[in-house]
Amino acid sequence: MSLSDHYVRSVSETSPTPDHEPDLVDRALGTLDHALDIVHDKVLRPILLAGRTLAFIFVLFLVGLVLVSVLIIGIIRLFNVYLFANHVWLSYALVGVLSLGAGLVIWRRRRPLPQRKNQHD
Repeated sequence: MSLSDHYVRSVSETSPTPDHEPDLVDRALGTLDHALDIVHDKVLRPILLAGRTLAFIFVLFLVGLVLVSVLIIGIIRLFNVYLFANHVWLSYALVGVLSLGAGLVIWRRRRPLPQRKNQHD
């Protein structure tokens, strides 16, 4: 008997057959794997989704803040160069009046507190 025949015979004797019943270790590891899958699906996945949602909201808020800032700076520079010829205070005053008007319109469209509470109940 050659060395390769001995190796083939020892490997075939130690490899599990497909119709054998799983032993205690296999069942325990299967149960642990199943429990970890349940924990991942029920606990970790919602936490990860909430964290991802908060991160996206934060990024969108920062992008919106940058865009509003750039828009206001651009409007002030546009007014200063083309409308008011180096009278920056007039540009600031006009942007302030426009902002005040927008704020008053938003304030006027708000609903009273009791109506907001009834809507969520």
